[in-house]
Amino acid sequence: MIFRTTPTARPALRRVRTTTALRPLRHRLDPARVREIPFRAPDGVRLGLTRIDTGDTGRPAVLLLHGHTASADMFLLPETRNLVDSLLDDGYEPWLLDWRGSRRLPYNETGQRYTYDDVALYDIPAAVSRVREAVGDRPLFVVAHCIGSLCLSLSMTAGLVPGLAGVVSQGVFLTPKLAGRTSLRMSLAGELLKTRIDHIPVDFRKVGLWSRYTPLFALASRGADCPDPTCQILHNSAWGTGASLFVHENLSEATHDRLAELLGPAPLWILPHLRRIELARSVVRWHETDRRYRALPPNALDAAGRIDTPVLLLAGSENGLWLDSQQLCHDVLAHRQPQLDVRYTEIPGYGHLDTFLGRGAALDVFGHILDFLGGQR
Repeated sequence: MIFRTTPTARPALRRVRTTTALRPLRHRLDPARVREIPFRAPDGVRLGLTRIDTGDTGRPAVLLLHGHTASADMFLLPETRNLVDSLLDDGYEPWLLDWRGSRRLPYNETGQRYTYDDVALYDIPAAVSRVREAVGDRPLFVVAHCIGSLCLSLSMTAGLVPGLAGVVSQGVFLTPKLAGRTSLRMSLAGELLKTRIDHIPVDFRKVGLWSRYTPLFALASRGADCPDPTCQILHNSAWGTGASLFVHENLSEATHDRLAELLGPAPLWILPHLRRIELARSVVRWHETDRRYRALPPNALDAAGRIDTPVLLLAGSENGLWLDSQQLCHDVLAHRQPQLDVRYTEIPGYGHLDTFLGRGAALDVFGHILDFLGGQR
């Protein structure tokens, strides 16, 4: 006799943080100088905006944009000389935006879902506007990393952030290019895992050995030289995509031990938009029929002629995630939009994240940024 049982319902996806309160920033600055400014995007989503108050009203301002699942913390590492230190010493006033993909906010794990259209339409233009209200007619620069840079390119080609004094784009800008295996794994992960999990964590200590995430960590550990599971899923696998986010030896021990604090869970529901962008080899709008997003161009590369500021494309020579996307972008724009002021600089021996997190970044990387900004002051 065959016994039949009524199948039990699949348990709901694990829900974690629900509060939109920002996690505290870690830094070694005078706390009185670090001003958290209450800030919401025009669609009502709470974001984070931090001003490093210098007391000098004549300094140019620099808005820093992190990558997806990172946060403003990546520019404030207390264990090394960080980008904010360098900007302060060179006479700038740093501002830091935690857009809705920040690990300081809960949206990657729970709450309102979004696409990169939302970041480009709401988060970045609103932050630029708020900074301009505070600094007046002083020059305003933007230094953007990874997906923060990708979204900025969509804002710029939509004409939503005109008049910037200059832009530094690190890792990727208008022409995203992933390795074939990374693109394939991204597609497979989105289809195979979307009914079981909605994000991929990075901190194995919080996940535990017996969890639905254990196979992902096991896969990431294959062939890894480092025994740290968080390092494995980031350096050896980039959340399971098979890419690499940094050159391992470029990180200090202190930064390496903080990886789970600096980078958060990657949401799987963002993959369809990222996949469409990668297939197009351009930053494309996700929302095709929703009139709220009509301000954004369907294809940012086709609208690149609207860029009205000098741009420095920066990339590590060992970028294991976006490969030679920045070199490609420079070549394409030089051919299609030769009137634009777009420059390309490659950093030998660096990967992706270590261009900001690396222990030697102040010597090897930040000088290129400061030289470019200084040339536009």
